Amino acid sequence: MRIVLILALSMLGCSGSIDEPVSYFNVETPRPFGYVNGDEIPQRIVIETRSGISLQPGSLPARGQINRWLNLNRVTVKQTGQRYQIDLLYQVFYAPLEVKALTLPGFTVQLSQGEKTITQNVPAWTFTLSPLRELVVRQTEQGEYMRPDSPPPLLANTQALYGLAASLSVAVLIAAYLAYLYGCYPGMSRRTVFKRALRKLAGLSKADMAQALTVVHHALNSLNGQPLFSNRLSEFYRRNPEYLQINSQLDWFFNYSNRYFFSDGMITVARDLQQLKDLCEQCRKIERGSR
Repeated sequence: MRIVLILALSMLGCSGSIDEPVSYFNVETPRPFGYVNGDEIPQRIVIETRSGISLQPGSLPARGQINRWLNLNRVTVKQTGQRYQIDLLYQVFYAPLEVKALTLPGFTVQLSQGEKTITQNVPAWTFTLSPLRELVVRQTEQGEYMRPDSPPPLLANTQALYGLAASLSVAVLIAAYLAYLYGCYPGMSRRTVFKRALRKLAGLSKADMAQALTVVHHALNSLNGQPLFSNRLSEFYRRNPEYLQINSQLDWFFNYSNRYFFSDGMITVARDLQQLKDLCEQCRKIERGSR
């Protein structure tokens, strides 16, 4: 067992990989075909080094024209610990008559460790450039044969249409419900009985108290579906429990109406008419659902 351990340590000591200045190196390039005049070509170089070794930015290619058909538009370096990410953006200015192979030139990256300089070669990269048009242009009866670019595929909008339809449906239902609460449907007289009664009461004075009482009686009878008397209020509340909250005002109304129509010497004052209008207003709020 001891002999095996000694052999393993010996082999580890003889290995030079642990002393390599560059522990990882990779050149990432896009597809090597399908480019035309004016296209930009990105290139990424990833270098990981041992501690104490740093990149020399001056060894990278300078921005600008590299040759008569190639420009270097951008050079960016991102460092994360001992990992360097170098992004280069080339642009080609070459219009070949047929598919032509071109090469991004290689270069040497310099790394420093104290006064010692270490180099890492970035290889050249070959790609193909296509012509913008045919060498021999075909002709038709209308003239030159032109072939436009294929249109981009349309994005599916089914889900957006479903969402729009659902939103519109909800909005229509809410609007219909609000119209129902506010008595906007002529056929639904149950929701407009006190609205019509208030309109009639607005033009009456204390001299028209008999007519005003009749208007409110008619509205209550319409709501009840049959003539409503004070001794039938419990049944009325059972069918229309929302009106139980104004039972004291309804009791006042029936007592006042009995005294007005069946007693002698009843004196009407403006406050009585206002109290009658207030009762009708409360009934209207309940009718609309706002109380």
